[in-house]
Amino acid sequence: MTVTPQQDDRFDVIIVGAGISGIDAAYRIAERNPGLTYTILERRAQIGGTWDLFRYPGVRSDSSIFTLSFPFEPWTRKEGVADGGHIREYLTATARKYGIDRHIRFNSHVRSADWDSSTDTWTVTVEQDGGEKRYRGRFLFFASGYYNYDEGYTPDFPGIDRFAGAVVHPQHWPEDLDYTGKRIVVIGSGATAVTLIPSLAERAEKVTMLQRSPTYLISASKYGKVAAVARMLLPRNAAHLVIRTYSALTEAVFFFLSRKAPGFVKWLLRRKAIKKLPAGYDVDVHFKPRYNPWDQRMCLIPDADLYNAVSGGRAEVVTDRIEGFDATGIALESGKHLDADIIVTATGLQLQALGGATISMDGVAIDHRDRFVYKAHMLEDVPNLFWCVGYTNASWTLRADITARATAKLLAHMAAHGYTHAYPHLGNEPMDVKPSWDIQANYVKRSVQALPKSGTKRPWNVRQNYLADALDYRFDRIEEAMVFGRAADRAPLAG
Repeated sequence: MTVTPQQDDRFDVIIVGAGISGIDAAYRIAERNPGLTYTILERRAQIGGTWDLFRYPGVRSDSSIFTLSFPFEPWTRKEGVADGGHIREYLTATARKYGIDRHIRFNSHVRSADWDSSTDTWTVTVEQDGGEKRYRGRFLFFASGYYNYDEGYTPDFPGIDRFAGAVVHPQHWPEDLDYTGKRIVVIGSGATAVTLIPSLAERAEKVTMLQRSPTYLISASKYGKVAAVARMLLPRNAAHLVIRTYSALTEAVFFFLSRKAPGFVKWLLRRKAIKKLPAGYDVDVHFKPRYNPWDQRMCLIPDADLYNAVSGGRAEVVTDRIEGFDATGIALESGKHLDADIIVTATGLQLQALGGATISMDGVAIDHRDRFVYKAHMLEDVPNLFWCVGYTNASWTLRADITARATAKLLAHMAAHGYTHAYPHLGNEPMDVKPSWDIQANYVKRSVQALPKSGTKRPWNVRQNYLADALDYRFDRIEEAMVFGRAADRAPLAG
């Protein structure tokens, strides 16, 4: 049965997701296009997105909070690496300050969206409060991230059902889990594992990080001197701009150095590990990866907290492979056994585009995996649709804000010229394909087919280069490879 949207369910812009990307998009679109109406459809019960979902001990930013925060709303706390709870508070306060929270409809899970070319509108079907509801909008902005919220990735571990203790995935951490005095094995060596372990070690009897192979770790101070000096000398907004720019440049320079001089960066990181770990510790077994820096995302350990936990005897690292599980823990291929009361499977995410929603045009399903990405945020030949995805080698918000501003700019251009639809078009130009994400992380290699295609030439090339993208945005040709038009009979919308 077709459900006809009521007048109050029609908007100029529908934003999916009330996390960092959604709040940024709402602010930028309203800032440049104050006459447009918008709503934010959020599947969860509160603001935050990733920062509301992840509640495991020690959850924090894995890059500078000054680049993860919004350029238009300064981060005012002292720390440069922020706890998850403080990030949620910041996002909630920002949404309240700018009136964005009044536009959010919670418990609204977007399941599908269909483009009607006769009216140039999207009809969005939403699972809401146990029923189904439909919204109609001229523009659709997916700020729903890049992974499956419902389930993380857990390998098929042999005999895991025989384990008598608790098995926990960090994506769904139980609120009532008491790990005080427990023996915990954390499987994995990525950002989640290295975040969890120092926090767990504060209360657990013993925490073991079990890894197949090491990951590169970079230690940095949680409280930066540049931020302190800038705040002392400059007004709040100016200080935030200086700190944010410094942080972005520092991240970019270190990434560039990692790619151009990997041997030097390996030496630098190894030297830091040797300095922080006990004398004689086998750094080359447990903290010397087999790949080059930034082939996979590098993990931040503020103030060397993981090294300190190992040095203090509260945590250990075991590099081995799992043979199987039994009632009391994990048997390893080396013949060793890890006794455990709790096993944490910090084994990664599952990639998912567009929040898992199905997309169609005039009732005909389209597969986003067959489409090239335009300027990293639009899909080839799909009108009035935007998708926000951050960088793999820098803070998420750096690209999210470029995407939001580019979207707002396009909407203003369309309004000025009376256009009702716009879409990028490649045409018959031959284009080689490369992965949208070029890191070798396991969660990407497992599901690279879940993402749209990247070309090798601009504007179809998805780059992981904030400085180049920021420069491109400044000199953007808004009509490049774009098709604009007007619907013959566009339905009237609010605003």
